[in-house]
Amino acid sequence: MINEITDYLFGLKMTIISGIFLLIAIIFMIFHIDTPIYLNPAWGTVIISGIPMLLLAMTRLIREKWISSALLITIAMVASLLIGEIFAAGEVAWIMALGALLEDWTVERAKKGLKNLIDLTPQTARLTTGEEIPASEVKLGDNLRILPGEKIPVDGQIIKGTSSIDQSVMTGESLPIDKSVGDEVYCGTTNMFGAIDIEATSLSDDSSLQKLIDLVKAADEKQAPTQRIADKWATWLVPVALLIAIAAWLVTGNIERGVTVLVVFCPCALILATPTAIMAAIGQATKYGVLIKSGEALETLGALNTLVFDKTGTLTYGNLVVSDVIPFGMSEDELLSLTASCESLSEHPLAKAIVSKAQNENIQISEVENFEMFPGLGVSCDINSNKIYAGNLKFLNENGIDDDVDEVMERLKSEGKATVIVAQNNRIVGVIALSDMIREDAPQMIEALHDIKTKTVLLTGDNTQTANYFAGKVGIGEVHGNLLPEEKLEWIEKYQQNGENVCMVGDGVNDAPALKTANVSVAMGSMGSDVAIDAADIALLGDDISKIPYLKKLSNSTLFTIKANIAISMTINALAIICSVLGLLNPVTGAIVHNAGSCLVVLNAAFLYDRKFDDSIKKIDSQNMEHNYYHMHNDGEHSHSHEGIAILNEIETDEGIKHMHVHRHEMARRNCEVHHN
Repeated sequence: MINEITDYLFGLKMTIISGIFLLIAIIFMIFHIDTPIYLNPAWGTVIISGIPMLLLAMTRLIREKWISSALLITIAMVASLLIGEIFAAGEVAWIMALGALLEDWTVERAKKGLKNLIDLTPQTARLTTGEEIPASEVKLGDNLRILPGEKIPVDGQIIKGTSSIDQSVMTGESLPIDKSVGDEVYCGTTNMFGAIDIEATSLSDDSSLQKLIDLVKAADEKQAPTQRIADKWATWLVPVALLIAIAAWLVTGNIERGVTVLVVFCPCALILATPTAIMAAIGQATKYGVLIKSGEALETLGALNTLVFDKTGTLTYGNLVVSDVIPFGMSEDELLSLTASCESLSEHPLAKAIVSKAQNENIQISEVENFEMFPGLGVSCDINSNKIYAGNLKFLNENGIDDDVDEVMERLKSEGKATVIVAQNNRIVGVIALSDMIREDAPQMIEALHDIKTKTVLLTGDNTQTANYFAGKVGIGEVHGNLLPEEKLEWIEKYQQNGENVCMVGDGVNDAPALKTANVSVAMGSMGSDVAIDAADIALLGDDISKIPYLKKLSNSTLFTIKANIAISMTINALAIICSVLGLLNPVTGAIVHNAGSCLVVLNAAFLYDRKFDDSIKKIDSQNMEHNYYHMHNDGEHSHSHEGIAILNEIETDEGIKHMHVHRHEMARRNCEVHHN
């Protein structure tokens, strides 16, 4: 009940009303409008902002044994009321309320990510008999049927059928993984093509997806609320203020001087020092396409010494494109035409990437006959009376084609590339390789981090060979592959136990536990999942990882501004205390001086908003957005890019951020996002 009253009165609406009462009291003072003491407008401020202050101070003191800054302000407020200085009492109460409101805005983290993660859990399951039951009623050993496009309701093992499974929610590998009898499948992953039967090996409450949800919950609970700087110092601020006030009263015999000391000693400017600087920095970052959700993240960024990256969608664009066309006995254009024609009716991401490549290069795509798709293997068709096969080596061997392409395949595999082997009749005529695209600025960004003595690490769900290849391309020396979400989290905790300050950069649902656990986390705002964005402290709305060094500079500047604000507030307080003891200030003029100190702190913080950190950091413009959206979707439709520009123009509002999420999902619908594992 007490917490509900405090939260309501400290809320935005009541703080504004409280401020209006204080403003009316100031107007009355300026125009010398006399009112009975019980009709002073400042009483409204005392009641609205002072009562929750009193409740907060007593709760912290009695229940939590915590001497906070609220206690000192409460003492000053009560002392002012006892000698009839209603305005002074209201002024210190309102500034404290305003500071609390500002700081709450800067440190409050969205809780939507966990809800989105929970929403991924399938609610129903289909038995092989055709009966649908709630997923919570599935028993160990039950046989379930999963149709194409459906989510898998529990962890299980395939007992019948072959398919490709999109398990990006668990591993980050957005390219569907071919699965057959005996292979494991995870709850929450999606069956892409063929119908499969599975045997349940875990219950819904013990599934891999539920464990992922539990990891995010646990990591979130580990994040202790940031204690305000003034509260950290309150243990000695309160007794020092009381001693000086009592000494001033006893020495001068004037209680008004003692009350004035309490009024000017209130750490209101100190309370505003941190949130105002952080809000200015957040506004500064937003102009450059960076959404910072946590003030604590800004403070931590400046001290980070280990930066951990996910691969797909972070260091790479997450788009699979044709990287190699290797023909045997025909031209590259002929091989691409043959393969694109054969794959033109397939829904597989590899097929779509090959067809897109042919269309972009104006390669002819022919009509096909007798098209057949074999989930997890490949496709076949007839073109001009020739039998064409396109798929993996197992698929070709099953059709009696066993030409030796081991050397080519081994080389492409070592480069982390996916492959489609193409055969005409009974002979292999070529291999098409597909690869994710490394972001152009990734190597320079990694080099810049190394220049400032920051350790870089790659943690990914991809196979180790692929991970090593991409890490070598961007310059990361330490690599760990084949990681599930809990294993990424374990590596983060291991670095932290070694005394390292860790920043995690990721984009997938599987990164959420690691993002939550890291000292500070960065998510890719355009390509990343909603869960990852909500779990992270910072989102790069333009997916521009080159801004990470900029963020470090911004963090350092923010910390400097906070320290400068603290110095300003402490200096003004010290001078005001001396003037109060000497009788040069009374409670009302002391409150005005006290208010002036708070205004100076706010103005100094405001300068941070327009500060220039690096000429190389450019505000997101149309050309940059068009470049990012082109690579993100690889469709060449520049109209989509211009939609992205419009979104960034609105990004400083909640509606702009919501629009960004809606746009991203619409783009995903219009363009099959093809990711390489």
